[in-house]
Amino acid sequence: MANKTSSKAQYRKMTRTPIPTLIIGLSIPTILSMLITNVYNLADTAFVGRLGNSASGAVGVVFGFMAIIQAVGFMFGQGSGSILSRLLGQQNAEEASRTASTGFFFALLSGLLIAVGAYIWLDPLVMMLGSTVTIAPFAKTYISYILAAAPFMTASFVLNNLLRYEGKAALGMIGLMIGGGLNILGDPVFMFGFRMGIAGAVLATALSQTVSFCILLSMFLRGKTVCRLSVRNIVWDLRFLFNIMATGLPSLLRQGLGSLATVILNSQSAVYGDEAVAAMSIVSRIVFFVFSVALGIGQGFQPVSGFNYGAGKYSRVRQGFWFTFLLGEGLMLIIAAVVFFASGRLIGVFRDDPAVIVIGTRALRLQCAALAFLPFCMVVEMLLQSTGRRVGAAVLSSLRSGLCFIPTLLILAKLRGLAGIQEAQPLAYILAFLPSAAFCRWFFAGLPKEDTPTEAQG
Repeated sequence: MANKTSSKAQYRKMTRTPIPTLIIGLSIPTILSMLITNVYNLADTAFVGRLGNSASGAVGVVFGFMAIIQAVGFMFGQGSGSILSRLLGQQNAEEASRTASTGFFFALLSGLLIAVGAYIWLDPLVMMLGSTVTIAPFAKTYISYILAAAPFMTASFVLNNLLRYEGKAALGMIGLMIGGGLNILGDPVFMFGFRMGIAGAVLATALSQTVSFCILLSMFLRGKTVCRLSVRNIVWDLRFLFNIMATGLPSLLRQGLGSLATVILNSQSAVYGDEAVAAMSIVSRIVFFVFSVALGIGQGFQPVSGFNYGAGKYSRVRQGFWFTFLLGEGLMLIIAAVVFFASGRLIGVFRDDPAVIVIGTRALRLQCAALAFLPFCMVVEMLLQSTGRRVGAAVLSSLRSGLCFIPTLLILAKLRGLAGIQEAQPLAYILAFLPSAAFCRWFFAGLPKEDTPTEAQG
């Protein structure tokens, strides 16, 4: 009875709260979660940078592999979460619980399989990820600890997405912020207090990810959510599982192609030495930190979009889309402008090496200049995914994450060398804009003009 009451209260909140209030309320914990996650990623980069260019490059190399782990987690998390939000919009909490449980347990199993496979082929893996001979020993140490936490990492992404799609992002924020704080504190303690070097940095990361997993899982076990996680709720039907995976495919493509792009970027940069690998790695971390603000707003929009689409409240989907785009674009322009003018000093914080600063400053400024194109592409992609438009979301995700960037990188690297490597990502941002505009027009042309009358709105 209590769960049914909670479900009705959540339905009223998601379908009746004014759109700006609702999206901002859901975005704030998501943005804070992402910023904390990025702060401890940047903290790793800064602390490891004190160990030299090879160690700093290793963080960038392993970052590509961590993106693979994230890709699997996001596939199950976004897939089950998107379906869940529409089911809750239809007030079907039982089917939502089956979807959540299936996504969670299969993500946990997938993380375990990734860890076992990577341990078996560890040596060729680090070279395939773009290591140089001098970076490889640091990368092997770093990745070994990450693999131990891989199952918890994939499952944590699912738990966080389920909370977010239920409209309870604040609960997810608690787990991520505590884990992030432990990581930031653990870096100097393990690296310098216990003299563990790069192993200390990654041990802090692995422990923090495990703690986050435990806290996020406790939210479901203590009845803080509408959905219930249970082995008994797993649906052992390939069609059911395929629906979750297909819905989450855009996230898999986005993260997977992003990981491949990182590997290729490292390989192309390695031609110009460890300084270039370190510089581009630092730039990637900073840019993602900037973009995470707009991404957090977009992720606040996703449950609003899915919930109201499932409830037949199409006018709220339209209003939510345009509000999210304008808010994300405004914040992105302000933050990108600040980073543009502080580029040199920011690079120097992470690696006080003149060559790294010169390479990184130009790359960072070029990316800041092109970041204005990203919020629109991101919001359209999230709109399509949250409303079940799997093909369109998969196409846009592929374009933004890799199919525009990878060819551009290879061509410009060959034509313009290091300068081309610095210019590839900004150009890819611009190329992804026009397809996004076309898909946006297609979606809204087919969206019903009038809301669907619904029963039992509580």
